[in-house]
Amino acid sequence: MSIQKRVVTAKKRKTAAKIVIDESKGLVFASEQDLYRHFNDQIEELEQDFFRLRSRGDVPESEFAKYEGNLTPLLEDPDEVWEDQKTLKDHPLIIYLRKMNSDENGDEDPLYHVAVCYMTNDVPSFVYLHFPTHDVDLIEKYRRGVRIYDRSLRDVPIGAMEGDSLNEGDHLASGLYMAMLKLRSERDIVEEDFPDFFELREETLEEADEIWRSSDSLGNVLVTFVKEFPDFGDDGVHYVAVTLEDAVSNSHALLFSFPTRDRNLLERYRHGDNLQAEEVVQEASH
Repeated sequence: MSIQKRVVTAKKRKTAAKIVIDESKGLVFASEQDLYRHFNDQIEELEQDFFRLRSRGDVPESEFAKYEGNLTPLLEDPDEVWEDQKTLKDHPLIIYLRKMNSDENGDEDPLYHVAVCYMTNDVPSFVYLHFPTHDVDLIEKYRRGVRIYDRSLRDVPIGAMEGDSLNEGDHLASGLYMAMLKLRSERDIVEEDFPDFFELREETLEEADEIWRSSDSLGNVLVTFVKEFPDFGDDGVHYVAVTLEDAVSNSHALLFSFPTRDRNLLERYRHGDNLQAEEVVQEASH
């Protein structure tokens, strides 16, 4: 059974027995036969691309039918959505990706589902093809163009940066970050302005004025980097980066970082053992 026979219309609308995909583009069809005839060349092109990219050991094509039910949860609640402007000439492709729960499909290995769609008014109105896969390399090949949605970034705090644990939704980082926001003065730099100071993070980690090591009540060893930037902006600023130490490697995973002009807040991070910069080994990224 070919992928084409499993292609379905999503959110399709029938008016007077007609199928409306994109009325503004004249994509209104009298029957599903006419619909598939119109999209046939594009479907074949995308199928060929799929078969070229997939690995031999992936989900057998003969088993695809049992994963048909993944399409609806994928379109309603994706992990990622990508806009691909290059593959087709006439219209951008919208690619939905989701890692499915094992209890949804009974699979022991991680299972992903992909749908390549035509979008009308922010709604997937036609699905060129969709398929299950265990192959993370194949998933990576469908991360094409511009990412327009990422579930992991949906509720990320403003102060999260790429490369820190806060950006990845880590519970320890989130808890410590929220505590910092509650402790800082109302007259301190507002969270909405934190991105204006992101450029100071790397210099703080690499050329800190102070490095402090302490343990929290759960036994986590936190190492805090502090650096003053007296000429940054009109009033100068201190930048603070909080990391989690790995006792085995003596390396440090970045939890979160922030700017401050609040001396009292700064003092709260100056506790424990004061270290020399050369004693600390940093990870390139979290």
